[in-house]
Amino acid sequence: MSDNNKKVVLAFIEAMGNGDPEAAAPCITEDAYTLAKGFGSFAGVREHDTILATIGAFHQLMPAGMKPEIVSVIAEGDKVVVEFEGNGILYNGEPYGNEYCMVFRMRDGRICQVNEYFCTLLAEQRLWPVIKDMQL
Repeated sequence: MSDNNKKVVLAFIEAMGNGDPEAAAPCITEDAYTLAKGFGSFAGVREHDTILATIGAFHQLMPAGMKPEIVSVIAEGDKVVVEFEGNGILYNGEPYGNEYCMVFRMRDGRICQVNEYFCTLLAEQRLWPVIKDMQL
């Protein structure tokens, strides 16, 4: 089960990096949600439809995608933890890179919950103004 859970999670991260909500959709349950930990504009809960819409908008934000470089993957029981670095070029030509740790909870081979940890200060300073400028 752990190997299958890893495959699903890594497929989801790849879909996220590519801004491909159609590829991400089969990886998550209908009641899935993410909880971005921390403070600022990106913190909070996003439910199923918002998760997929955000992934779709990500393609506009980084047209060439974000290239996740996996640092580590740990799976045990119904949990998968992935540490990765995400790098890409924003639509305005500026580079963006952040470090992430995501804790996925699985149910019946799909993601039902994600706790996201990343530098919210960097996201607030670099991404939020670009998103507001794009009016996503």
